Amino acid sequence: MSYPLNFSEEVKSALDENRPIVALESTIISHGMPYPKNVATAREVESIVRKNGATPATIAILNGNIHVGLNDDQMESLGNSKGVWKVSLRDMPYVVSQKLNGATTVAATMRIASMAGIKIFVTGGIGGVHRGAETTMDISADLTEMSQTNVAVVSAGVKSILDIGLTLEYLETLGVPVVTFGSPDFPSFYSRKSGFATPLQLNSPKEIADLLKAKWDMGLNGSVMIANPIPADKEYPFEKMESHISAALKAAKEKGITGKETTPFILKFIADATGGESLESNIALVFNNAELGARIAVEF
Repeated sequence: MSYPLNFSEEVKSALDENRPIVALESTIISHGMPYPKNVATAREVESIVRKNGATPATIAILNGNIHVGLNDDQMESLGNSKGVWKVSLRDMPYVVSQKLNGATTVAATMRIASMAGIKIFVTGGIGGVHRGAETTMDISADLTEMSQTNVAVVSAGVKSILDIGLTLEYLETLGVPVVTFGSPDFPSFYSRKSGFATPLQLNSPKEIADLLKAKWDMGLNGSVMIANPIPADKEYPFEKMESHISAALKAAKEKGITGKETTPFILKFIADATGGESLESNIALVFNNAELGARIAVEF
């Protein structure tokens, strides 16, 4: 039995006519940026997807109902409301059954996209293995979801606050292909390089779409991580960012911040430390990912 989903008219029409669709997460609206920049960014991301030939499907939970595609009022409410849950897989049954409002993380958005029959998903950066995970066991559910759900994820790499090397190792263990678009270097969210080479490189949306078809046609379940480096003129220098991340992690530890509160705290700390430059980089990379995701969806 499939769980009922609420589709916007735009998304329902695209599904009925088998037109390309790109799923979008909603934590960027509720937890990733301050209001009103969050709503303006989300609307522009949707616009970029449309300009590149696909239909955007922003996913969220509103009053316990799962929505695939949001209207302007729903997006505004999500961006300007207090107490919106940051919903990963473990939280979905609670938020739905308690009829709460929730913004979906990578893992939850992937699962709902899969339920809706959408194969391409765009985000900023994925979660992964946290620094110090050898003692905390703090590993994002994004990675286990990627090992089992047939939805490709377009991102600017692993969030730079994480342990990128261990995350790449863990994705290899899970059998998730990691492909960087147009570069031999694996990106680190704010920066085009991370110090790690990419496991795989492809140079066109069609090549990536062909890889997705080959993987799923062979019955190999799970995602493909498509890393899309931030535009060169928008990146923040890797070494400078590392110093800000170290300071942010130290502050989080001193304040006893753990779990799903960690990432929003660190992102805000870094935005303040960089005088807002990191926020502008974040917006630029999401726009860049939206364009690539739409182009892949059109080729798929």
